Amino acid sequence: MSNLSTQEIDGGAAFVAKIVPGSSRTAVSGLLGGMLKVKVAAAPEKGKANQCLIEFLARQLGVKKNAVVIVSGATSPVKHIQVMGISGETLRKKLNVNEEKP
Repeated sequence: MSNLSTQEIDGGAAFVAKIVPGSSRTAVSGLLGGMLKVKVAAAPEKGKANQCLIEFLARQLGVKKNAVVIVSGATSPVKHIQVMGISGETLRKKLNVNEEKP
């Protein structure tokens, strides 16, 4: 089983996500090669899917929307995301992607 690859940054954590826009609902759908795979309900037009992703992650992680930043990949399905005010371990727990099996 793979784990979500997170990187501790100054005051937060960073990770890579693969976004699938236009789904029936917004939800984490697992891991894909160390990336978080997220299905979003919004269409990939005029930044709607990115905004939906930011709102979803902020709600799931218990941080403000301005704490979630898409660093790169705004027009790509693969996005580099930073979340301020949270550790990588806490991020994985809140997204329920700790897949450490004995």
